[in-house]
Amino acid sequence: MAKGKDVRVTAILECTNCARNSVNRVSTGISRYITQKNRHNTPNRLELRKFCPYCSKHTVHGEIKK
Repeated sequence: MAKGKDVRVTAILECTNCARNSVNRVSTGISRYITQKNRHNTPNRLELRKFCPYCSKHTVHGEIKK
């Protein structure tokens, strides 16, 4: 089994609301989560609703490049 072509890969999720607003104002931080996804079942970028402690609400977290 080849180690370079793993089916499960690490995906980093970042708050889309904090990332958009950090350019215009001083941001306290950007919420990020680390998870795994199956490359064969989910070839597109992953988007999940997670809790953002900086926004103090549930927002959409999208996958970013490593």
